[in-house]
Amino acid sequence: MHTLHLGVTQFIVVLSYSAFVRTMSASEWKTRCEEEWGLQGAPLPDTVDWKSTFEAKPLGRNLLKNHSPHGVSKDGPPPEPELPDRPDRGPPRFEPEGNYTGWTTSTETLPYDSSGIPAGAVICQLGRYSWFSMEQVVDLKAEGLWEELLDEFQPEIVIQDWYEESQLHKNIYELHVKLLAADKSTVISEHSVQPIEDRSAYSHNWKEVSHVFSGYGPGVRYVHFLHRLKNMFLNGFHQTLFTSSSVIVKPTKTSS
Repeated sequence: MHTLHLGVTQFIVVLSYSAFVRTMSASEWKTRCEEEWGLQGAPLPDTVDWKSTFEAKPLGRNLLKNHSPHGVSKDGPPPEPELPDRPDRGPPRFEPEGNYTGWTTSTETLPYDSSGIPAGAVICQLGRYSWFSMEQVVDLKAEGLWEELLDEFQPEIVIQDWYEESQLHKNIYELHVKLLAADKSTVISEHSVQPIEDRSAYSHNWKEVSHVFSGYGPGVRYVHFLHRLKNMFLNGFHQTLFTSSSVIVKPTKTSS
């Protein structure tokens, strides 16, 4: 009987809260957004649907979809590569397996690299490298942000990514991020990373790549996020993993 009474009480509380939410005015929703995200001083025009904006929660959350398609986490070490019991005599493989829902993917198979082989050396087999590219375009307005905030307040846009030290090559990772205008082609700001790996000592960890866009100017409506990871086929498929990719808009005003 006591359990039933508690359930009824909880049900009444939920109904009361739902009724309260439905009756909140536009100005109350705007105040709630301002207080929730600490947007004092930011432009908050009455033309914005503040209830929908609050429910979309565009500030402080990851706007990328499917940020870890390999099913691994940066909070644990990368899985150790499994060596095949016998050489793979089938056709070469150049694309990693994974659930890439939300990503546009492409593969570039690279020519054999014999630049470091001495003249006259006999080579039985060379590894064949490929770049695997994954990209997304984030529509900032569709995610709940409004033009006045992007143009005048220019909140920080924080990019973060983690890739595996796979030891496959000195160049195993690239990141290219662009802030685009409404036409999806005009580049307002961009950032690229193409690190060179130190393979003098074995290391197999996650490496962080991050960047903060600030003071980028008016007109930003999209974020184009693209990264490439290098894989290799030699008696089996050997890949470079990534995890925890993110594009987060912070409720922080930046300087011009």
